Amino acid sequence: MNQSLEQYGWNDFFAEGFAPYAAEGYGVGRVLLQHNKIYVLYTEGGETEAEVTGRLRHEAAGPHELPAVGDWVATRARGTDGTLMIHAVLPRSSKFSRKMPWSWADEQVVAANVDTVFLVTGLDGDYNPRRIERYLIMAWESGARPVVVLNKADLDPAGAVARAAEVEKVAPGVSVVLLSAKHDEQLAQLAPFVGPGRTVALMGSSGAGKSTIVNRLAGADVQRTAEVRLADSRGRHTTTHRQLILLPGGGLVIDTPGMRELQLLVSERGMRETFEEIETLAAQCRFTNCRHEEEPGCAVREALASGALDAERYQNYGKMQREMEATAARQDQHLARERKERTKRVMRAYNKNYKRKS
Repeated sequence: MNQSLEQYGWNDFFAEGFAPYAAEGYGVGRVLLQHNKIYVLYTEGGETEAEVTGRLRHEAAGPHELPAVGDWVATRARGTDGTLMIHAVLPRSSKFSRKMPWSWADEQVVAANVDTVFLVTGLDGDYNPRRIERYLIMAWESGARPVVVLNKADLDPAGAVARAAEVEKVAPGVSVVLLSAKHDEQLAQLAPFVGPGRTVALMGSSGAGKSTIVNRLAGADVQRTAEVRLADSRGRHTTTHRQLILLPGGGLVIDTPGMRELQLLVSERGMRETFEEIETLAAQCRFTNCRHEEEPGCAVREALASGALDAERYQNYGKMQREMEATAARQDQHLARERKERTKRVMRAYNKNYKRKS
């Protein structure tokens, strides 16, 4: 493959997934940007626009099977006018997903084929350990490596250190980086996670400083930024779409709009990794089906009583579990309705053909 594709993250994993399409003469590209139904890809010939074929859109089981920013796709020019068409999405090495807002339980892929996720939180009114836990669940489930980035450390240096220690407790084993991107302070700490051919995605609420970090990494103002409101530390959504950006050092970064709604899909791995100590305690309860309420020999309640387990963290753990259980129930209902409708369609077609023959 062309060295320029390797610069955009092409490797043996994607080459293996592309092999059947290469044998049939398809081209390959990576999604840099999506705007409505138009995609911007990077290909061996450079940047170009493309559209999804009607067949791929029709056969997709949901939005999660359509191209997302970061995806590698198989392409071919349309014979009538030469428009580049996306025929397939190659297997993903990772995907950062959430439940699509205003849907029953549809999955929305926010970014694909990401190596590291920077979970960016501003050390102002944006700071919220419970929200960090929510992002960690999704990051672990994605298959990418999470890194918590605490931005705006210059606002209160002493308080920033204390909050970093607090985050390390709720994110065991996860790198926690303190910096002030606006003033380029300690930005070099991100360098180990950004390298040639590696992709980083930035996630976080509006006003956390994601676009400022992208601009500093890129060495230019590639993303618009805006000041946050002093009253609540919220910023306008200066990033209005997801975009894959090539950095001068060869790494890639995906900036994402601040997400007002971050609803969880079912994520066993995410819960296990994010709340490891609670899952370990639960396994020590006398009864395997312990609900951690009134049962004797409950290791979780004993840890809460002794202060070994933080009560707010445990409450958030329960909240996340209930949210995912509700999502799973909606998914089951949705699948049951789909099966019922599919059976009706098959029977109608059968009866129609049977009557025609008889």
